Amino acid sequence: MLSHTTHPGNIGAAARAMKAMGLQHLYLVNPRHFPDAQASAMAAGADDVLQNAVVCASIDEALQGVVYTVGMTARLRDISIEMKTPREAMPLVLQQAATQPVALLFGTEMSGLTNEETGRSQLLVNIPANPDFSSLNLAAAVQVMAYELSVAAQSFVPSAQSLQPATHEQVEGYFAHLEKTLYEIGFFTTQNPARMMQRLRRLYARARLEPDEVNILRGILSVTTEYNGRLKTRFDEDQKHVQKH
Repeated sequence: MLSHTTHPGNIGAAARAMKAMGLQHLYLVNPRHFPDAQASAMAAGADDVLQNAVVCASIDEALQGVVYTVGMTARLRDISIEMKTPREAMPLVLQQAATQPVALLFGTEMSGLTNEETGRSQLLVNIPANPDFSSLNLAAAVQVMAYELSVAAQSFVPSAQSLQPATHEQVEGYFAHLEKTLYEIGFFTTQNPARMMQRLRRLYARARLEPDEVNILRGILSVTTEYNGRLKTRFDEDQKHVQKH
C-alpha cells in the first residue's frame, strides 16, 4: 500500500518489485499521478499489477477489512508502537495473512508516514541501513520487504490462531466513539486531545482488540455518556432549585 506517492515511476518500480516476489495486490492512496506512462514504463512487465491497482481517496478507505497494518519508517521514532526489522516482522505478517487481510503501508517519498498513518499501524518496521544515510528509495524499500516476505514464506508453518482481531473499520469506529465520549465528559479540559488520542491508539495497538472486545468497550462508553448526561441533568435541576431560594 503506497500512500500519497509523488513520482509515478516509483509506483511502476514498486509493482515490478512486487510481481518479482509473487505479490499482486497494490493499493494506492491519493497518488499524485496515476495512471501514468512513466509508471507503465518502470513496471517493465508488471502491467497486470498496475492495471489491477486499487486507488483510494483515504487511508481509512484503503484499510477497510484489514486486521493488521505494518507501517514502514526510516525514523526511529520516540513512540511506543512496537518496531521490528523486516526479518523479525515477516513471520508475524504471514501468521496474520494466513486467515485475514494484512497491509504493508509505505509513506510518501519525501517524508514517509504521517502521524495519522503511523497511528493506523499495529507494528512499525525499520530497514537497517547506514545511519548516516538511511533513506531508501520507495521502490527499493518495497523490494526489500517483498523479498523478506518471500524468504519467510519458504519456511512458514501456520499455527492455530484463537485470536481474531477486529477489522480496521471496527477499531476506527471505536476510536471515534472514544474521542466523542472523552469530549462529552470533559476529559480533554486538561489534556491535548490529538496527543492523548495518539497515545491511546498506541496502547490499543499493543492490545490487538477482538470484535467482541470492541463491542464491550463501546458499551462501556455508551453507559458512561448516559450516566454523565443524568449527572448533568441533576446538576442543572439543583442549580435551578438554588436560584429559586
